[in-house]
Amino acid sequence: MLSKNRIKYINSLKVKKYRQLHQAFIIEGAKSVLELLESDFEIEFVLATEEFLQKYSTILTRHSVAAETATAAELESVGSFQTNDSCLAVARTKQNEFLSLQESEYVLVLDDIRDPGNFGTIIRVADWYGIRKIICSSDTTDFYNPKVIAASKGSFTRTQVFYTDLADYLANHAENRNVIGAFLGGTSIYDFPFSPKGGLIVMGNESNGIGQEVASFVTDRITIPRFGEAESLNVGIATAVMLDNLRRQLS
Repeated sequence: MLSKNRIKYINSLKVKKYRQLHQAFIIEGAKSVLELLESDFEIEFVLATEEFLQKYSTILTRHSVAAETATAAELESVGSFQTNDSCLAVARTKQNEFLSLQESEYVLVLDDIRDPGNFGTIIRVADWYGIRKIICSSDTTDFYNPKVIAASKGSFTRTQVFYTDLADYLANHAENRNVIGAFLGGTSIYDFPFSPKGGLIVMGNESNGIGQEVASFVTDRITIPRFGEAESLNVGIATAVMLDNLRRQLS
């Protein structure tokens, strides 16, 4: 049976200020926890059903993870998602470290992405297309939000994220680089030549798009042509279309 202190601690990590205070976050579900075990994150403990602990005992032993038994009902009560019936882990957050831009590398830049589900999807999409670095505005939702972690489906373990003032970052580190922004108006993505020299791909807020200050650094405005009647694309889907066309050209 989980102690009251353990339950209180886990529940506190659902709130950003306590994640920052404790420098820890929650990971739920078998797939995400197994990917966490194979990553370089420092793990505080794993709570899991007897079935999960028996099935993956070799992996848990290999990584010297502190593991405790919990019932499915307990996991559902302390987790964020009622569908979690196998395991939950708590790991240490990483420092917000500066990410430099390498030659011929493409990175994602997120300007004020607020929906954690969208952010998690973008992380998963970036991982699928081999994008390892994401530069985020200070007001983009927290990388360690449980909904972000859940939506990323384990891809958070392979993605580096740096939060910063985007205008300052672009002013000092994007010189002589292509800064490609997604806009409703611009060059069709099907006609745009992605450079093999690399660059930055900027995706904007779900409602307002890329802010004016960040837009001033964009060298190439491109759009995903609309053929139907939908008003707009979800930013996660739009990111997938952008990266798919990038990889089609450069593969």
